[in-house]
Amino acid sequence: MGLLFWIILGVIFLEQKKQIQTRLKKIEGQIKGIEKMIENDMCCKDVLIQIAAVRAAVNKVGGLMIQNYAKTCLFEEGDTRCKNDKIESLVSTLTMFLK
Repeated sequence: MGLLFWIILGVIFLEQKKQIQTRLKKIEGQIKGIEKMIENDMCCKDVLIQIAAVRAAVNKVGGLMIQNYAKTCLFEEGDTRCKNDKIESLVSTLTMFLK
């Protein structure tokens, strides 16, 4: 694959890296908010709603990481066996993430 392809892929990765970092900062803030809710004896239902929001946000970050993993792993040059090994590795990673 040409140099231009790898440059474009690198730019995409940097954009996703920024998105992931932004999402992680938001998750950090949500968790601190949950800690304060618990300290202030807030309603369990409200706390659980916030926990569900954090779980959804973490899953979104995981999805972005999987997308990145697939793009960077599967687009490398190599023989078919090597690609099959990479596909198996991706499937294994997906399975672990979805547990």
